Amino acid sequence: MTIIGIAGGTGSGKTTVVRKIVEALPPHCVAVVPLDSYYNDTSDMTEEERRNINFDHPDAFDWKLLHKQISELRKGRAIEQPTYSYIESNRQKETVHVEPKPVIIIEGIMTLVDRRLRDMMDLKIFVDTDSDERLIRNILRDVKERGRTVDMVLNRYLDVLKPMHEQFIEPSKKYADIIIPQGGENKKGIAILCDYIHGIAK
Repeated sequence: MTIIGIAGGTGSGKTTVVRKIVEALPPHCVAVVPLDSYYNDTSDMTEEERRNINFDHPDAFDWKLLHKQISELRKGRAIEQPTYSYIESNRQKETVHVEPKPVIIIEGIMTLVDRRLRDMMDLKIFVDTDSDERLIRNILRDVKERGRTVDMVLNRYLDVLKPMHEQFIEPSKKYADIIIPQGGENKKGIAILCDYIHGIAK
């Protein structure tokens, strides 16, 4: 089994890179584990308290559960991956059944921040994209998919996303084995990466 970590700022193009890797490998060869699924369970909080959570801080994630489930996959055991709703800012009752596969991809903004998680990885990737481009993508995504206004997205970017990116995400780039500039637009870089993963995953 090959475990790959893919990190990068919000809106950097991580999802596009992951999709290209999945498409380049044999069918049913890859399982994707999104870090976003492992936000802490906030069922004991009020709705107002939930909406005040800093989702771009390491403390927002249930690292213990993620460590446990990645370890289970490495041992060849299936997991019940949690699901999370950005609209409700809470974990859902539904889970996703994930079978162990030859390639496991862990994808998310903080994927390279946690040392124990990094130690489980065979390959660490950082998707690096210009901050202006990431902001534009965040506005388009959050307005369309997460029920936020443009002003809400801009305020959150200045108050939370930008400082958290500079404090936690950008420094984690130093742990990457491979850096993909320009995110999903870097076709040559992604192609080289896919060829490399195809080789080590055999």
